[in-house]
Amino acid sequence: MNTTKKISIIIPLPNFDFDPSEVAVPWQILRNAGFDISFATADGKRGYADPIMLSGKGLDPWGWVPVLNNIRLIGLFLRADGNARKAYAELEHDVRFLNPLHFDQLQVADYDGMLLPGGHAKKMTQYLESRQLQDFVADFFDTVDERGQHKPVAAVCHGVVLAARSISKRTGKSILYGKKTTALTWQLESKVWDLTKYLARFWDPNYYRTYLETKDQPSGYMSVEQEVKRALAHDSDFLNVPDGVRHHWLKSSGMVRDRLTDAKPAWVVKDGNYLSARWPGDVHTLALNFVDVLKNKQC
Repeated sequence: MNTTKKISIIIPLPNFDFDPSEVAVPWQILRNAGFDISFATADGKRGYADPIMLSGKGLDPWGWVPVLNNIRLIGLFLRADGNARKAYAELEHDVRFLNPLHFDQLQVADYDGMLLPGGHAKKMTQYLESRQLQDFVADFFDTVDERGQHKPVAAVCHGVVLAARSISKRTGKSILYGKKTTALTWQLESKVWDLTKYLARFWDPNYYRTYLETKDQPSGYMSVEQEVKRALAHDSDFLNVPDGVRHHWLKSSGMVRDRLTDAKPAWVVKDGNYLSARWPGDVHTLALNFVDVLKNKQC
């Protein structure tokens, strides 16, 4: 193991609306592993998590009513859990998080690994649609060692969309073309969208959909799963929890999240130095696996 230099990780972010669990939990685990972690935004100003995912306020049928919206039921279930909220509170005191780099300062050579978090709220589009960031992500995958391996990358939820949109200068295709991956599944995305439309946040029914289908597009066409699949070599390269796998209900229900000491609900896909996960319920396991890949890469 190389002990002369800390392993260096970059986490790009939008200025607003990233998922707090998908940023803060991996950050905490990577920091506790002794890694050096930097952040970057488009303008070099700190990012802010989606406030609804932190508080749960506005995720109940009465969430649009002043004062009454302080009473949370569904919102307490859908928001970031206690572990993630504590991690985010710590993150807000991190100097690197409060003083991020600009996207245009990013150089692949400066980092040993990269984490691409997600989030579903509308201001995530700044991050997902940044050509500058897509070019950096593509360069990260295109830069390979003597064994033809790129540096370790972990992506979760809409972070996989960012990867899918990043076009390799070597091949002219998505950097995910030819790779196995997972991401937020349409099963999970549509389930929470239906809950929003018909009950939880009916006055803002599309809160959980970053992109919506046009009239001529089939249901789910603009979902995370379908966009990622369009970037892959084969639909079968998108891996969901298979039938018959142990702990299938825990992994597929969207009702249970993993913990540091419990990976049973998680679903993480590894393809070489690329790891992917679906939603906040996978992030402890994703980060722990990422730590292992990074440490093995440095040996």
